[in-house]
Amino acid sequence: MFEYMGDRLSNAIKSIRGMGKITEANINDAMKEIRMALLEADVNYNVVKEFTSKVKEKALGSEVSKSLKPDELFIKIVKDELVALLGEEWAPLDTSSKFAIVMLCGLQGSGKTTTAGKLANLLRKKYNRKPLLIAGDVYRPAAITQLQQIGDSLNIPVWKEDSKDVLQIVKNGIEHAKENNLDYVIIDTAGRLQIDEELMQELVSIADNIELNETILVLDAMMGQDAINVINGFNDTLKLTGCILTKMDGNTKGGVALSLRHLTNVPIKFVGDSEKMDGLSEFYPERMAERILDMGDILSIAEKVEGVVSEDDAKAQTDKLKKGTYNLEDFLTNLKQIKKLGPLENLLKMMPGARNMGLNNVSIDPKDMAHIEAIILSMTPYERRHPEVLKATRKQRIAKGSGRSVEEVNKLLKQFDMMKDMMKNMSNGKMKLPF
Repeated sequence: MFEYMGDRLSNAIKSIRGMGKITEANINDAMKEIRMALLEADVNYNVVKEFTSKVKEKALGSEVSKSLKPDELFIKIVKDELVALLGEEWAPLDTSSKFAIVMLCGLQGSGKTTTAGKLANLLRKKYNRKPLLIAGDVYRPAAITQLQQIGDSLNIPVWKEDSKDVLQIVKNGIEHAKENNLDYVIIDTAGRLQIDEELMQELVSIADNIELNETILVLDAMMGQDAINVINGFNDTLKLTGCILTKMDGNTKGGVALSLRHLTNVPIKFVGDSEKMDGLSEFYPERMAERILDMGDILSIAEKVEGVVSEDDAKAQTDKLKKGTYNLEDFLTNLKQIKKLGPLENLLKMMPGARNMGLNNVSIDPKDMAHIEAIILSMTPYERRHPEVLKATRKQRIAKGSGRSVEEVNKLLKQFDMMKDMMKNMSNGKMKLPF
């Protein structure tokens, strides 16, 4: 979602590369480019004005040290100000309380019910919690059915009742959770087409009678600047502890994410980055700023990988990369692990320089992964460990055995060599930023 804005910011930074020092004359064009990038991304005008003013003031007031070039210093200033704009520090969900209750609220169509399921899934997988979903939307005909289907697909219990008394449903659900050793309650409430008194009073009634650990607004990132009015409307009445931005994987301009914390002081806790049930990520301002600037998000990749790769396996593979002994057998093992991480293109977008290398527009068909697996499995164990022996006759045999073409075998081997070099550079700390 930040790709276009990120490209504009990267171009602005490139424009001062090679300059001997930072002066008002040589950063004026860069500042103009940054201003236009933010405005076109639908960032609030006052936020843009304040942001560019701070960047310019810090850039002109900074001495370029011997260890930093002018463009590197400028990147650091822009990144630091982006981090400040996005909220500075990570605002975690309350996961330390032995028994916790979270109420999700929002407008209709924001993805609240789906987000409830995603949040329950994340809490169970990452924090080892035992969640219960409470169906508190008694007005939308399909809401309870949808939540039940989500719960069934995740094997997470759902509390529902044939009643219109939402407060009583919530109280009964909480009692059920305590009696059944469930320690994290997520309340899915009714959405409306707009903020209205009836909706707010129902939410206030729950907040007044239930000891909530979190009150979180689920917000559609594609709303644009109207989202600021929505969040202020809910916050004035409910005192929100955070918000979740959904549909961040869509074609939205992303300005709301850059404006929201600064204008409302409500932290972004999570972002929805895919339609799948594991498509909810904790929001780290620094990581997001680095992704906007195409610096990558290696920490988020590492967190995803931790769930499917043991520490010993990771260390062994890192040693192989450094020694140059990483082979196709290792690659096949990694391929099977990667399939558990979700869409590969989402991981590629987090790589340093992803936009610069064209990885942001890569679309990977799951069938292609299966074809790669078939090609590697058609090799002998010796060939997988020593891909340098793969000459014409061997390639023809492998192509025939896998039902693919020799061209596809050659393409795989070329991509493997490129990937091995890139991973070796990363493991040795030689990966350069794309500026």
